[in-house]
Amino acid sequence: MRYITGAVAIGAALVLGALSTTAQAAAAPAQPARTGGLYAPTEMVLTIGQGDSRASATALRAATLSCMPKATGSHPYAQAACAQLHTVAGDFTKVTEAQGQRICNKIWAPIVVTADGVWQGRRVSYTHTFANSCEMTAGKSSVFEF
Repeated sequence: MRYITGAVAIGAALVLGALSTTAQAAAAPAQPARTGGLYAPTEMVLTIGQGDSRASATALRAATLSCMPKATGSHPYAQAACAQLHTVAGDFTKVTEAQGQRICNKIWAPIVVTADGVWQGRRVSYTHTFANSCEMTAGKSSVFEF
């Protein structure tokens, strides 16, 4: 009988210990997921390369661009680039197809621009090939001006 009483006491102690641990875990406030604050993430790596395609291009320059909560990164005109992307709701096609008043020659010396990262929480992987560097700079784009 003495062994039974001891076993019941040990069992009760284990149950009470488990209950107190569960109660402490339930009472602790849930930690919010770390998402970087109130803003959807907007961070990209932009590149300019020479070649016909992303796969065969030789990288010439690269810059980082973060637009939330403020424009930062290694991009020299980060504020203007973020403002332009906000204007077109992150549509890089509208950025690269912006036509300027500049007349360019028809020499084929392709320049490839890429944008990889996240725009307002949405994954971005964009590539565009210009016929030459004149056509790339002829548009009114500050996004790929670095």
